[in-house]
Amino acid sequence: MSSRLSNSIKAEASRLGFFACGISKAEPVDENTRQHMHTWLSQKAFAGMEYMNNHEEMRLNPSLLMDGVKSIVSVALNYTPARTLPEGEYQIAAYALGQDYHTVVRDKLHRLAAAIGLQPGEYRAFCDSAPVLERYWAVRGGLGWIGRNHQLIIPHAGSMFFLGELFIKEETDYDTPMKNRCGECRKCIDACPTKVLSGNTFDAERCLSYQLIENRKELSEEAIQNMGDTIYGCDRCQQACPWNRFAKPTSEPLLQPREELLAMTRTQWKQLSIEDYRKLFKGSAVKRVKYEGLIRNILAAKK
Repeated sequence: MSSRLSNSIKAEASRLGFFACGISKAEPVDENTRQHMHTWLSQKAFAGMEYMNNHEEMRLNPSLLMDGVKSIVSVALNYTPARTLPEGEYQIAAYALGQDYHTVVRDKLHRLAAAIGLQPGEYRAFCDSAPVLERYWAVRGGLGWIGRNHQLIIPHAGSMFFLGELFIKEETDYDTPMKNRCGECRKCIDACPTKVLSGNTFDAERCLSYQLIENRKELSEEAIQNMGDTIYGCDRCQQACPWNRFAKPTSEPLLQPREELLAMTRTQWKQLSIEDYRKLFKGSAVKRVKYEGLIRNILAAKK
């Protein structure tokens, strides 16, 4: 029965367009992960993301998020873009070129749950929407490993994937974690413009993605000096990763960039009104930065 359910889950996940699917036993995280998480939080390395300091125990024990959970289904949805913003224009991180991934992935997870016969209330679906250690469970489910760039790397596919989880109360066959295959490679570390990947602790304050998305204050001088022409997020560690040479463009229609976005010029960006912003990014993850934050980034970017 457990094998049949596992096979059914994976077959349906593939039909729904998920690139990878793995299943792990729902249990408290291992002691190394617990200690690492506790140290990172105690050092307040989360910068201005105070929400990261909430619900620590929920992050470490899935049963506190869902009573009776037995299995965690981890899925990965490819977002590698087929088309990007023109060279010479302002740039946006690849993950935000299409529609908001939270909605896209969760909708597919709800469809996955329905396909295996689960009713609302019998499962929980997550996509960067709750205190879930997504990469940890993806590793436990055998999808890949966490690289030096702190991203989940899927062999022969790379790291440009959205992760999602389905918490279910059924026991299944569980997948086996794979070994880290980064070897001696340090290309992501060398490519990071602020060298945030070089230290023992990931200091979010120094990360360009944090500065250009989550930061609600003025940009740091370090960010201004290193952001170049990118006005939202940062992909440099991913662009440097050799595993991403295997990446194939996503075929998911909702993750394709809109023509209006591809046609934007530097002049238009600098004249962006709040009405234009709302139209351009309706249903987009870019709204995370808010209009004021995006304008701040545009004014600070390389001319």
